[in-house]
Amino acid sequence: MDLTEEQRAFVSAIETFCGRECGTREQRDALTGRGAESHNDALYRKMADLGWLGVHVDPEYGGAGGSMVDLMLFLEHTARGMAPIGGFATTMIAAAAYARFGTPQQKATILGGVVNGAVESIAMSEPEAGSDVASLSCRATRVDGGYVINGQKTWCSNAHIADHILLVARTGAAPGGHQGMTMFMVPTDAPGLEIRGIETMGGREVNDLFFTDCLLPESAVVGEVDNGWRQLMAGLNLERLMLGGLMLGSAQRAFDDTLGYVTQRKQFGKPVGSFQVLRHRIADLATEIECCRLLVYDVAAKVDADPQRMLPREASMVKLKVTETAKRMALEGMQMMGGYGYAREFDMEMHVRRTVVSTIYGGTNEIQRDIIGKTYGL
Repeated sequence: MDLTEEQRAFVSAIETFCGRECGTREQRDALTGRGAESHNDALYRKMADLGWLGVHVDPEYGGAGGSMVDLMLFLEHTARGMAPIGGFATTMIAAAAYARFGTPQQKATILGGVVNGAVESIAMSEPEAGSDVASLSCRATRVDGGYVINGQKTWCSNAHIADHILLVARTGAAPGGHQGMTMFMVPTDAPGLEIRGIETMGGREVNDLFFTDCLLPESAVVGEVDNGWRQLMAGLNLERLMLGGLMLGSAQRAFDDTLGYVTQRKQFGKPVGSFQVLRHRIADLATEIECCRLLVYDVAAKVDADPQRMLPREASMVKLKVTETAKRMALEGMQMMGGYGYAREFDMEMHVRRTVVSTIYGGTNEIQRDIIGKTYGL
């Protein structure tokens, strides 16, 4: 892909920053509590000071007004640099919904906050409503002057470090249908909201949310009442593209680390990468990653050409292809590094933990295949 001079300079700046701020395992361990946290606020705010967090935010709110391609460059290269800014992806996914459907005040609060280093979150899944989002039952009941929220959400990424949660709740119709859903802007310090972390192999990132008579004002509604499903679908396409950009960077970093290892590690008197079995694996993986890069940036360019297009097939293809490739790359890297790939001394075990889950969040890859198939009339 041909980049403009400005885009090449942007990529170079990101690489320099990541090399300086989080370029060693010791630096990353210090920033993340030895991998227990995926987000470091101090580092994140340094990026905010550089104007990078607003790369895809409208200048009206202090952003750079960059393209979707620019956003993919930021995601890819911060992931490749292993920058601990895990809150950025959910922030941009939520911000896109506010940018499209929010009130002027909501836009000013959220988009202006994003530029200055705020983290945002979004809550869709429930214990009995994961892939089948239409079955969600967390309910918002209309009362004088607002809504009362009751119910539970789960697997909510970054809620514990967010300023607000973009909540999808049921305002009408019974669970099981696409009608009667509404989006709400919920401050994370709202009375009646409890955020409880879920311990995972990836550290502290996801949470259970418990709403007990959580009162929200009328102004908390984002977009149209009972029209949250359509709004949600518009955002999911962006989410899947963004996950593709992130996992592209993760796949490339796992490849870089693997290549560095097999080039230096010697057995039987020569580098292990010189043996045909590994040389061919490296060739196959490099080709797959380059295919992913072409797909990600082609779909990003399509979004830039027509921001209102939904692109369900293309977005699901990105999510499916790139996350599967990233997972394969990390697992192959671990195999090629042998015991060292499993050791905490190296980053490969972290690559495995971060890429394996990517085929689950943002809609499982089984769901992505189903969506793609439906776009062909199947």
